[in-house]
Amino acid sequence: MNWNGIVSLFIGCIELLLLINLLSFAGKNRFNVLAIILVALLFTYQTLEVLMCMMGYDDAFVVYLAFVVISFLPPLSLMLVAELLKYKNKLQYLLLLPPVFFAVYYKIMISEFVLTKCTILYAAYHYPLGDLFGAFYYLPILISIILLIRTVNKTSDKKTKIISSVLLFAYIFSCIPVVTAFILMAYKNYTLLSMIESVMCKFAFVYALCLSFAAIYNSKKKDERNNP
Repeated sequence: MNWNGIVSLFIGCIELLLLINLLSFAGKNRFNVLAIILVALLFTYQTLEVLMCMMGYDDAFVVYLAFVVISFLPPLSLMLVAELLKYKNKLQYLLLLPPVFFAVYYKIMISEFVLTKCTILYAAYHYPLGDLFGAFYYLPILISIILLIRTVNKTSDKKTKIISSVLLFAYIFSCIPVVTAFILMAYKNYTLLSMIESVMCKFAFVYALCLSFAAIYNSKKKDERNNP
C-alpha cells in the first residue's frame, strides 16, 4: 500500500467522526445543515485524496471529482455566514453558479486533470483555468472574513459573537497557506501554489472542528431558549 496519503486518511477519519457527531446531536436548522454539508464535503475531499495517493486511483475523473467537491466549499461557507448574520436574500443562491460552471466546464476538459505529485502531506495537481478558478474560489472566503470581522466588532449578541469569532479564527488559520503561496509567488516560487488546494484542505481540518463546535453550540443555545 502507498502511504503517501496517510495525513489525508487521519484527517478524513476525524472528519467522519465529526460528521457522525453532527448528524446525531446538532439541531437541524439551516445554519447547522450548512455546517454539516461543509464537514461532509471536507471529509469527501480527504477520502478522494486517500483514493488517489494511497490506493492509486489517480485517473482524471477522480481528480475532477476532488475539484468539484472543493469548488462548493467557499460559496456554501459564505451562505453559512449569511445565515448566521440573518441575511435573507434568495440571490445568495447565485453563489452556487461558479462551482456549477466549473463542474460542467471541467467535465468537458476532464482529460487535462492530472495528479502530478503525492506526498505524505499533500497532493499537487494540474488543471485548466487555474487563475479563474482561484479568483472565484477565494472571493467568497474574503467576503466571509470581512463580514465576520465586522460582526465580531459590532454585534452585542453573545451567541452570534462567539460563533463569529470561532469561524473567523478558522478562516484565518485555513488561509495561512494561501497567503504564504502568494508571498512566495512574488519571489517567483510557485511550488506551494501548485499544491494549494490540498494543503488548504489540510488546514481546513481546523475549520471542520470549528464548524462542529458552532453547530453544537448553536443547538444548545436553541434548546436553552426552548427549555428555560
